[in-house]
Amino acid sequence: MVSKKIRKILYRLAESLLAVGIGFLGGAFLMLLYGYDPITAYRALLTGAFGDISGIYETLSFATPLILTALTFGICVRSGLFNIGAEGQMYMGAIGAVMIGGAMSLPAGIHAATATLFAMLLGGLWSIPVSILKITRNVHEVVSTIMLNWISFWLVTYLITYQLTDPMRAERAVPAQETARYTVIGASLTTIFPVVIAFTLLIYFIVWRTTLGYELRLVGYNPEAARYAGISIPRAVVMSFLLGGLAAGLAGASQVLGRPPSWTVYATLGNLVNLGFEGIGVSLIGRNHPIGIIFAAIFYGGILHGGRFMEFEAGVASELVRAINGIIIVALAIPELLSMVSGVVKRRRGKEVEAG
Repeated sequence: MVSKKIRKILYRLAESLLAVGIGFLGGAFLMLLYGYDPITAYRALLTGAFGDISGIYETLSFATPLILTALTFGICVRSGLFNIGAEGQMYMGAIGAVMIGGAMSLPAGIHAATATLFAMLLGGLWSIPVSILKITRNVHEVVSTIMLNWISFWLVTYLITYQLTDPMRAERAVPAQETARYTVIGASLTTIFPVVIAFTLLIYFIVWRTTLGYELRLVGYNPEAARYAGISIPRAVVMSFLLGGLAAGLAGASQVLGRPPSWTVYATLGNLVNLGFEGIGVSLIGRNHPIGIIFAAIFYGGILHGGRFMEFEAGVASELVRAINGIIIVALAIPELLSMVSGVVKRRRGKEVEAG
């Protein structure tokens, strides 16, 4: 007899597969509308993303920062919070990696570890003002994270332009030194990928196998019950944002210390922009669960990398490729988004009943 848990997993898997089919059909319709061959285009996408070892390496490289920015959103969702500040926290992590990895000299091994930890620390610290505003003034986290995203964008741009500029190339920050770089596995994939996977599994253990994680999830599921049980709501808010900030900071480090050939950040932040926001979609696809996020990020990384082959081999315009990618991602994200909205509505109705 199939257990309830297994039935739930199978149901969600079937739901996701259906969403994938709907997304690909929507993309195919769009290509037919503009005169492109969807079969050739999708073959190019899948072959480019997963057809050989080099393609797989590149797909995993694309997935690396998305795993972490998705975690930033997913951790807070489990606590009933909407943290869309992964973008800004990631910028701070990236500039932190530049400060230690590029502007300082340390022994190999120690250098990479120190730069990574400092990047995570800056990402975590950048999330603290959000939690303080939430706790003390009840400022909605969506508002405060958007504001801090822009502050970090211009702060990092200033630091790259005037303080940490590469003397040889004025359009970028000083690159990470050899001693601070992670070892290249293949293509642009480095050994920071297993570090990211280990960190994700650690987050899974914390959120699902510790007292702290139970408290965070209970606060997200039923704040009143959590308060009645003696759980500190302010502590849960701070820890949720802090864990998310650490993940986003590591995402920034992954693009500086673990992403050849640049090993740095450009003044336009072009190699970072939107990775935080794309992580929200990845988290929704992965059902805001660390394990699901890993697979969702690899899938999305494959779409991003394989999408370039749709341009080269099938001749699909780059703008249309992005639109098709968006259709697929939206179709996959809708089930979890509806589930989240349903949960919010139920909690509000419960509060109204209690108040009445």
